[in-house]
Amino acid sequence: MKALEERIRKDGIIREGNVLKVDSFINHQMDIRLFEEMAKEWKRLFAGKPINKVLTIEASGIGIAAIVAREFDTPVVFAKKSKSINLDDDNYTTKIQSFTHGRVYDVIVSRKFLGPEDHVLIIDDFLANGCALMGLLELVEAAGATVEGIGIAIEKGFQQGGALIRAKGIQLESLAIIESMDESGKIVFRE
Repeated sequence: MKALEERIRKDGIIREGNVLKVDSFINHQMDIRLFEEMAKEWKRLFAGKPINKVLTIEASGIGIAAIVAREFDTPVVFAKKSKSINLDDDNYTTKIQSFTHGRVYDVIVSRKFLGPEDHVLIIDDFLANGCALMGLLELVEAAGATVEGIGIAIEKGFQQGGALIRAKGIQLESLAIIESMDESGKIVFRE
């Protein structure tokens, strides 16, 4: 998606350790108009799929997923990274290693919100090593639900996550795939 690639080139900041900082428009301050264009593109790419739930993981995916859920006219469910007192005890849980935060999270989705009748579109802001997505896939499988596809805003194509997901035969649609980037600010996108 050219608009997203241009925005990454304009406002993305590359940090040490292959970290791409996009907090001015995706995961701290959010550009809702851009999210709307992204949602329309995923609606086109997943046309004809019987999607009735959008699933993401807190926190950065929630904003994008909410706009996508509106486009698909369906609820959005987000996997929580910690159990709070207002969460019931009847949950699906898994563990996920966070690339960005360098720690392991217990990730939780209530059984009330994900079940065998659900046809799920997973949405997230980044795909790097694939740990978060593999965890979300485990939760969907535990619920007996069906994954209809995965939409990613930015995929680091030079890391293993995309290949792992595609090897599972799941439709993965990343709107911007970065082939390489360096600390001088040079970013090369997959054509």
